[in-house]
Amino acid sequence: MMATITWDHLVHYVNDLDQPVESFRQHGLVAFRGGAHKAWGTYNSLSYFGLTYIEFLGIENLELAKATEHNVVVRDAVQLLPEHEALSRVVLRTDDIDAVAASLHAAGLSLSPIIDGKRLDNAGRLIEWRMMTIDGDFAGLVYPFIIQWTGTDEERLDNMTASGIIQPHPAGAVEMVSAVFRVSDPAAAANHWSTLFGLPVTESEGGRFSLKVGVQSFDFVQGDENEFKQVIFAAESAELKGKTIQVGEGEYVFT
Repeated sequence: MMATITWDHLVHYVNDLDQPVESFRQHGLVAFRGGAHKAWGTYNSLSYFGLTYIEFLGIENLELAKATEHNVVVRDAVQLLPEHEALSRVVLRTDDIDAVAASLHAAGLSLSPIIDGKRLDNAGRLIEWRMMTIDGDFAGLVYPFIIQWTGTDEERLDNMTASGIIQPHPAGAVEMVSAVFRVSDPAAAANHWSTLFGLPVTESEGGRFSLKVGVQSFDFVQGDENEFKQVIFAAESAELKGKTIQVGEGEYVFT
């Protein structure tokens, strides 16, 4: 039985946590201050679309962030901010992080130890998870990191809806559809991730290669940045359709 893999969230480095919250609010989208990772010197704002969410990540304590070991997400934040408010990476959720670690290790990747993560949310509740980051990159594109939460998806969705963390957006139904990576060789990058994470790959017109991640997709398109550039949403509201919210170097595109 393979470990299940779904799209958990994405990380976007920002200097000011309130700026994206305000931009999203102006478009009828709920976003809010999350909390702080006290051990890592980082803090975040969040916006949920079902269980898949955006994490706007900032540096709260530079000294602590610089001293953080084994977490490439924090290390990259220190390198990129304040100049580059870039989309960092996507995050994959699994129900068996040990199995995923063994399989990535066998594929020759350089992994962090599995780290126990925790933070207090803005209501003082303890949130806990296990995670591991993957060092290095493929032709310049950094790898996702892997997370396993305490509790099943159903339990988490129920709890987070009941506590108001996940709530309807004033703009109406909005779903996160895909993450777009601009890479020099879309076929090679998509096939590499497909092999590593067991995700099926399809090719569509225009040389776009897509990995199916549950009902969502990771799309690899031609570009020389070798970076995560865009997040695509399906929006019900005529107000949002056709809009793009730019946050730093990342784009949130509503179709």
